[in-house]
Amino acid sequence: MKKTFEFLRHLEKNNTREWFSQHKAEYDAVVKENKIFFTEIYQELQEHDHLKGIHIFRIYRDVRFSKDPTPYKTNFGVGYSRTKPMLRGGYYIHLEPGNSFVGGGFWGPEAKDLLRIRKEFEISTTEIEKITSHQTFIKYFGEIEGDAVKTAPRGFDKNHPAIDLIKKKQYIVMRKFTDKEVLSDSFQKEAVLTLLAMRPFFDYMSEVLTTDLNGEPLF
Repeated sequence: MKKTFEFLRHLEKNNTREWFSQHKAEYDAVVKENKIFFTEIYQELQEHDHLKGIHIFRIYRDVRFSKDPTPYKTNFGVGYSRTKPMLRGGYYIHLEPGNSFVGGGFWGPEAKDLLRIRKEFEISTTEIEKITSHQTFIKYFGEIEGDAVKTAPRGFDKNHPAIDLIKKKQYIVMRKFTDKEVLSDSFQKEAVLTLLAMRPFFDYMSEVLTTDLNGEPLF
């Protein structure tokens, strides 16, 4: 990871196509290093889960509709998706000097899935609270994060005890890592342990999204 961070720090200071072109060989070497790292984690995860695939995000930014004209991202990211429709949730690793994290969850659920999740929390939060109050969950993630609507979604009581969960548009968890931690020999192990710690959350949400409100299977 040392080469990766060095490259990203230089890129942040020289985010131009000219500089990138001059350092393309360095970039290619870093990409190769990261691909090995990301693939090894994929293989470890696959021993405990059923993954559909691995998606390594491109470093090139789409600047067509952006106020930021810089052509390159200053991070490397990878996503691991679970096998739908029965398994839901996605894993993610983000490598960036000063802003690295391992996370996952439900970043942009479809409208019908979001409604189903909200309806579940309207009925009961017993199961999700059991998961989020577990010491491992608290140690790694603290709480469920994600953007939320400002007021209660249509059809939901603004005074519902679980309104903070119901208002969310995303249900994600995240564990941040310092640069020192990312550069340590134990980072790969810690990244895998962090991803595996999401499983109770993922498995519960998968159950919710594959059943109706009566608990009857949809698939």
